[in-house]
Amino acid sequence: MQEIADTGKCIDLQKSIWYKIITRHTNDCIKIIKMWRATCLKQYRDRFFVKTETNNLLNQDKKEKLIMAKVKNFKTIFPAVSVPLNDDYSINEPEFRAYLRWIKTFYGKGMDGLVCNGHTGEITGLTRAERKRVVEICAEECGDVMTIISGVNCENTEESIEMAREAKEAGADGILLMPPHMWLRFGMHPDAPFQYVKDVAEGADIDIIIHLYPATSKAFYPVETLIKMCKEIDHVKCIKMGTRVTSIYEHDVRLLRQECPDISLITCHDETLCVSWFPGMDGALIGFAGCVPEIICPAREVFANPDKHTLKEAQDWSDRIYHISQAIYGGGQPSGEAHARLKEALVQRGIFSSGLMRKPVLPLNQEEKDWIAKGLAGSKMEKVDMSQFK
Repeated sequence: MQEIADTGKCIDLQKSIWYKIITRHTNDCIKIIKMWRATCLKQYRDRFFVKTETNNLLNQDKKEKLIMAKVKNFKTIFPAVSVPLNDDYSINEPEFRAYLRWIKTFYGKGMDGLVCNGHTGEITGLTRAERKRVVEICAEECGDVMTIISGVNCENTEESIEMAREAKEAGADGILLMPPHMWLRFGMHPDAPFQYVKDVAEGADIDIIIHLYPATSKAFYPVETLIKMCKEIDHVKCIKMGTRVTSIYEHDVRLLRQECPDISLITCHDETLCVSWFPGMDGALIGFAGCVPEIICPAREVFANPDKHTLKEAQDWSDRIYHISQAIYGGGQPSGEAHARLKEALVQRGIFSSGLMRKPVLPLNQEEKDWIAKGLAGSKMEKVDMSQFK
């Protein structure tokens, strides 16, 4: 019996010893596993957060570079872009995008911005929703580098502010603010233009190009009003000088240069473009720059840097531009029919597939189309291969 008892004690002792060994090793294993897990988690966190932080820094750097790449430029040529239409009068978006991609190839060659929803772009024939969509497309295709301006044409201040805000939301860098058309018919209070521009600038918080109507119209802003706008409204960056009376035009340009040297002054005299550049203009806002930029841009270079070029060069470019200018504008001011002729020129150059305009502008007859063909030939303008832009 004693032997059995001694054997039992021995077994208990062995169990105790093995238990301690197993327990000790198990605890060591658990410690090792915990240490390994902690190390893995730390390495994962370090790698993850370092990568995330690096990506954040890279993204921020990319954003900063994009912001730095886009610089607003109001001293340039702004083509007033046309909008192609389908047979049902809806906007032909694929063709419009291809057109804008072609326009963008002239960035850095004197054409660093564009204007949409101008009279050339049939602003009076587009709905507010369509105008906003036009801005969105322009911003998507060209807004990374080009200064995008949208026309605003309303009969009251509040709606002008709303439309300016919509343009800004859609991607516009500024607006071309037109006078209310009722002023053309009935005239205006002398203080009304300044207050109108000031209210829109403050209400929409957006940069403005002043759309100056001809001196012969009832909506013409006197130079004293323009000077007051430039000096007292920070958002006024540029004036589209549409004076169209040569003596008043040159006088006002010289006075504005003297009083407001930082303000950009650009011509909109499509029908006498090169002549209107002589007072030393900062650029142009014209419709047919969006049709024949191949001759507008190099001509601008000559007039912008007269010390590097000759008068003969200026005359040669003026002669070449004259033919298509006459074919589109006929020596007169831009009008609905002129915009239809411009769109026909885009068709004949292979850029648009249709010259359809929103009614009440009527289609051109064959004689008018032949006149456009003659103007393009006289200016030595060939068809454009648009396949690369589609």
